[in-house]
Amino acid sequence: MIFVTGPLFAGKRDYVRAALGWTEEELSRRAVWDVQEQAGAAEDLEALAERLARYEVVIATEVGGGVVPVDTEQRRNREAAGRLACLLARRADTVVRVCCGLPQLLKGTWP
Repeated sequence: MIFVTGPLFAGKRDYVRAALGWTEEELSRRAVWDVQEQAGAAEDLEALAERLARYEVVIATEVGGGVVPVDTEQRRNREAAGRLACLLARRADTVVRVCCGLPQLLKGTWP
């Protein structure tokens, strides 16, 4: 599995499509994105990470930067999103961080 992360609107999906030569349809079949949104509602982050890792590419937006939310629920969701990203990075063969459309290889090799 390839795990791609980075800031909001950084070009993560466009980068994956271009790098792998996928169409929009292929991306929708072979990848999953915005997985950080699933973390807050997950009863078991390990099980969620295991299920998501079955996709060829998993894309998550980094949500841990900036001002820490005052709202308890928002803080809990942000914490869960960060923990999910760690679990996915551990399972991934390749981890890439995309910022401003530019990839930074963090783990493994790019296909």
